[in-house]
Amino acid sequence: MELDLSPKLAKKVYGDNGGAYYAWSPSELPMLREGNIGAAKLALEKHGFALPRYSDSPKVAYVLQGSGTAGIVLPEAEEKVLAIKKGDALALPFGVVTWWYNKEDTELVVLFLGDTSKAHKAGEFTDFFLTGSNGIFTGFSTEFVGRAWDLEENVVKTLVGKQSGNGIVKLDGNCKMPEPKKQDYLGMALNCEEAPLDVDIVKGGRVVVLNTKNLPLVGEVGLGADLVRLDGGAMCSPGFSCDSALQVTYIVRGSGRVQVVGVDGRRVLETTLKAGNLFIVPRFFVVSKIASSEGMEWFSIISTPNPIFTHLAGRTSVWKALSPEVLTAAFNVDPDTEKHFRSKRTSDAIFFPPPS
Repeated sequence: MELDLSPKLAKKVYGDNGGAYYAWSPSELPMLREGNIGAAKLALEKHGFALPRYSDSPKVAYVLQGSGTAGIVLPEAEEKVLAIKKGDALALPFGVVTWWYNKEDTELVVLFLGDTSKAHKAGEFTDFFLTGSNGIFTGFSTEFVGRAWDLEENVVKTLVGKQSGNGIVKLDGNCKMPEPKKQDYLGMALNCEEAPLDVDIVKGGRVVVLNTKNLPLVGEVGLGADLVRLDGGAMCSPGFSCDSALQVTYIVRGSGRVQVVGVDGRRVLETTLKAGNLFIVPRFFVVSKIASSEGMEWFSIISTPNPIFTHLAGRTSVWKALSPEVLTAAFNVDPDTEKHFRSKRTSDAIFFPPPS
């Protein structure tokens, strides 16, 4: 049975007052299960508070919209409180406890992409809450909670009884939360919209790559990531991951077209991409995108912390490396046609502006 590679939108899992949590389901996007990849979004309204939790999967978080506060506790470490905003990427290894809060009028939206190879369910994240109506306190008996934390029975009943929210709650506007510390941001997050560009092509596009050099924690997560902004009408060169990595792409804004070519030269996907879509390119499959007139921006994770891509157009493509005789014989064309083919796309660019 052929895999369905068509892009999908996230669906609401839980939430009401204060915000909501959305996820992509492997039943609708089978490549999530096949690739052991999880994908979800957290959307917090003003004063929305995502309760402390840890996950069964390492993740990369990316702030799609708004600004807020993130609390992060690494194993056997003190809490770090970060001011986060649109464009911030955070690496969240195994064992990390996180909470999220939005005190602003603009909705705070955070994307999570991660590796589910060791998760309870392939292609899905499972969160374990420290508090709330489904938190760990509610599962243990009063005796166990009392003995573990050295608490009187009435205090235990108060702690458990007060936890009426599930995953996300809305706090009173007067509720005081920890203030972010600038030093906590360093080494924990990187703003992809402000970081130095790894690729910058006039009228083509720009790329910022997230790897172990600019955010060492991604090494512990085992994932790389990038933010790509393609100008209106521009094309992203056909290419593939040559180190057997999967590429999971979320369309942040804009729209465009995508084609994916797989085994035996078969086009396995041709569709229009829109903001909010998520799609996955299988290992070694070749993908290319063309932005609409409004441009297109996407955030991707790659299932290795330092990915290597091979682009099939441009000066550094494999076509330029092969000898003229080989190409002439392989294409079954005359030398003049091969020479004309080789003379095109002589720059190092991986983005091509629209035709004049």
